[in-house]
Amino acid sequence: MLEVVVEARPDVFNHNLETVPGLYPEVRPGARYFHSLRLLQRVKELDPTMFTKSGIMVGLGEDRQSVVQVMEDMRAADIDFLTIGQYLQPTPKHHRVDRFVHPDEFASYEKAAYGKGFLMVSATPLTRSSYHAGDDFARLRAARLAKHG
Repeated sequence: MLEVVVEARPDVFNHNLETVPGLYPEVRPGARYFHSLRLLQRVKELDPTMFTKSGIMVGLGEDRQSVVQVMEDMRAADIDFLTIGQYLQPTPKHHRVDRFVHPDEFASYEKAAYGKGFLMVSATPLTRSSYHAGDDFARLRAARLAKHG
């Protein structure tokens, strides 16, 4: 099915990792971190020109090193665009908020992500994966053009 989606040529292929691998058993018990990462990597193998995007939430109990490791994993899969936002508990049945991440920490994540080679990063408490999607796509194309000419 992945080949069908890639052949349809979406502007951006998005699949969110959602959190760090160590929290998958409690936050995403039905999902597998490396399966999701491999899916995004496979998109680039099928079409190296397709933009790929993924996102995570923070405030679930992760530490900085695990977030940085996710960034490194994403870059190894050639993901172009990273979103990082504050987790907000949607219902009492969902995972609780471990902490509210300070905006300075989001700025630090953004700087680190750009340093790792992402074409675009959105890292703020209010960032959501589809936040400003149309504008982001235009900026993503411009960033690739600036980087590769």
